[in-house]
Amino acid sequence: MKKEIHPEYVDCTVTCACGNTFQTKSNQSELRVDICSECHPFFTGSEKIVDSAGRVEKFKKKYGMK
Repeated sequence: MKKEIHPEYVDCTVTCACGNTFQTKSNQSELRVDICSECHPFFTGSEKIVDSAGRVEKFKKKYGMK
């Protein structure tokens, strides 16, 4: 690798919106994420709908789902 062209690789604290935090390596010292493995439906087995603009209700109303 060429010297002085790559960013520094440091310890990183990742903070999720659910409150979970964990350590990893990155070129940034802190990251904030919306969904992590502690709250993602694939890993938890529960359904959680994230609806930011009423799209789910609009879909249910349009296609007659209750």
